[in-house]
Amino acid sequence: VQLVESGGDSVHAGGSLKLSCATTGYHFSSCDVGWFHQAPGKEREGVAAIDTGDGSTYYLNSVEGRFTISHDNAKNTLYLQMNSLKPEDTAMYYCAADRFCTDTYNSWGQGTQVTVS
Repeated sequence: VQLVESGGDSVHAGGSLKLSCATTGYHFSSCDVGWFHQAPGKEREGVAAIDTGDGSTYYLNSVEGRFTISHDNAKNTLYLQMNSLKPEDTAMYYCAADRFCTDTYNSWGQGTQVTVS
């Protein structure tokens, strides 16, 4: 199982980015997949998640209304549309999958850097 993020970049405040997470060896089932971020000196925290079965979503309070999580089952790809970016969004962003529906994220990508100035 491999998760590979892409789409990170350096942007100005107010800009937008769309992160992608391509998966191989894993097909979205009815379990959760999500995005996390980790800024230097801070702990990793969940940004957004989606239940690929019923489509229910979760967002960190600070990104609600600005970020949108989605997935394409045919492409086995997870997305994070990030709008109205703020300097505090600067972090390494990781995608993760709860492959066995155990409420534990057990497969992780290597991360993609988002820098907002």
